Amino acid sequence: SRAGMALSVLVILLLAMLYEAIKMGKAVLLRRALLALPRSLSQELLAEPEEGGTGPAQGRYHRAPFAPGRWFRYHIGQTLFHVVQVVLGYMVMLAVMSYNAWIFLGAIAGSTLGYFV
Repeated sequence: SRAGMALSVLVILLLAMLYEAIKMGKAVLLRRALLALPRSLSQELLAEPEEGGTGPAQGRYHRAPFAPGRWFRYHIGQTLFHVVQVVLGYMVMLAVMSYNAWIFLGAIAGSTLGYFV
């Protein structure tokens, strides 16, 4: 029926939007995880000190002290986001493989809207 097809297209559109949102969330978590990692000694020695600073620890690249628990939580979050992203990706792929043009257009529109937002 038309109502069933419209609902199917809407669900696929929302799933594709959610896929893009999770992809962006993974990127944010990756950035935070990288900031939580300790800098190597060579980077610390090469950091440019700020004016009035006396050593590399005062450099403009100074980060908060390494907290292994925080980095691990970010990594767990990235892992969970990845699993959800893979599941959603396969669901959208299977829907598109129904070879229905409206479902395909819903997936494309959802991906576009999700990336735009």
